[in-house]
Amino acid sequence: MSSVAPVDLPVDRKTERQLARGEAAGANASAKRVKRRLTSRTATIAALIIAILWTTPTLGLLISSLRPAKEVATTGWWTIFSNWGFTFDNYVQVLSAGNTQLTMGEAFLNSIAITLPATVIPLVIASLAAYAFAWIDFKGKDWVFIGVFALQIVPLQMALVPLLTLFSRGLNVGGVQLFSGLNQGTSYSQVWIAHTIFALPLAIFLLHNFVSEIPRELIEAARVDGAGHGQIFFRIILPLTMPAIAAFGIFQFLWVWNDLLVALVFADGTVAPITKLLAEVTGKYGQEWHLLTAGAFIAIVIPLVVFFALQRYFVRGLLAGSTKG
Repeated sequence: MSSVAPVDLPVDRKTERQLARGEAAGANASAKRVKRRLTSRTATIAALIIAILWTTPTLGLLISSLRPAKEVATTGWWTIFSNWGFTFDNYVQVLSAGNTQLTMGEAFLNSIAITLPATVIPLVIASLAAYAFAWIDFKGKDWVFIGVFALQIVPLQMALVPLLTLFSRGLNVGGVQLFSGLNQGTSYSQVWIAHTIFALPLAIFLLHNFVSEIPRELIEAARVDGAGHGQIFFRIILPLTMPAIAAFGIFQFLWVWNDLLVALVFADGTVAPITKLLAEVTGKYGQEWHLLTAGAFIAIVIPLVVFFALQRYFVRGLLAGSTKG
């Protein structure tokens, strides 16, 4: 009994185009079905209303920053069309303001010097800790992770006084004096350490969730090939979790840049950030609050640049882990 091998019939270009069109039409139909399920007219209208309500105060702040001080104090920003008049005097006064120790420009540079290390240091430590909790087996790992997770519920205000005491008196560990050189208001070190401590619990928890979702087969294949923990971390873990790291980095940057509480306690004198100086610009009783409208827009320049520069990583980080396959 003989068998005849199947013969592949030639397909002309017209048929190929028809097949391609059919596949494209099927993909478009599937995309439309998904879009209809995920969106609705009601949700769109609600999103537009929320966006308008969210941006209206910011628009009013921008208009107030460009109005004369007398008009800001006597009329609302919505009367701009009947009380027409724009000026940059508020911005000039804010940029030239300061105290006996530093100017607004120096405070702006202090914010950069505080925010960059206070963002990078916790991300480095948290990414290493997340890898250890996810892929390294050691005794008491689960209990340690639970402890790290529980630290998120500790209010920041409860740790300020103990940290201040630690920085001022120092810490003796095995005969070695730690933190003995961190005097209040003389360096950035105490601010970096404070922000790092406050950011680590949430950073470790979030990055651990992303690192643990990496397929085990990928890690095991790297181990079979002889890769150690260092090679696995730098060649596999970091590239795959970069969107999550960038997303949390944006949040941490914004938190540190806009922080005032930690700055009031640990950053004084010549290392004060712009948020602290802006609080002083308004005057003892807040009578110069119109200057705060201009100072607020000066302060958000850097955060806006960082957000738009890393926006694609931010979106990818938020969506990471939401789908499988």
